[in-house]
Amino acid sequence: MRLISPTGEQLGIRPLPEALALAKEQDLDLVEVADKANPPVCRIMNYSKYKYEQGQKAKESRRKSSNTSVKEMKYRPKIGQGDFDTKTRKVEEFLSEGHKVKVTIMFRGREMQHPELGRHILDRVIETVSHVALVEAYPKQDGRNMVMVLGPDKKAQAVKKAPRSRSDSAATGENPVVEVEEPAVAAPAAAPPVAG
Repeated sequence: MRLISPTGEQLGIRPLPEALALAKEQDLDLVEVADKANPPVCRIMNYSKYKYEQGQKAKESRRKSSNTSVKEMKYRPKIGQGDFDTKTRKVEEFLSEGHKVKVTIMFRGREMQHPELGRHILDRVIETVSHVALVEAYPKQDGRNMVMVLGPDKKAQAVKKAPRSRSDSAATGENPVVEVEEPAVAAPAAAPPVAG
């Protein structure tokens, strides 16, 4: 078998008893890492530490994979301005957390005769959250509801997380720390002697 040391250096082709003896000398395990190779490749390593590290990598990759869910926010065609602002702020919050948002306009009775009212509200929502959202499914009538799906805008979130420069802080009204060098003040010239 081809043997690899714990540091990753090639030890050449060795018989199994010799490889086991080398691993035992170092108080480590002999692990087959490529059984399909000819000859098979084995590595001397601490197998329990290796399993632990693999588990940590798997856990980290699961944590990094985005767990997006679809949140829903319901509006009515005759919604008041205060309610509209509150619900739209919540939609914006969901989007900034990375969730998709299904926006639903619920029609009742004769409101079904005026779908343009629902479309107008959805247009206002899009306009309000356009800095953090992309429209994934455009508004469509679904029975007594009008539905639209918004998704988070990854590019806008990346820009938001980037460190701000001085020009950004000046635009937001913050006072950046700026070092100002005091100008040198010349000593006053001595008055000429008065002849008497």
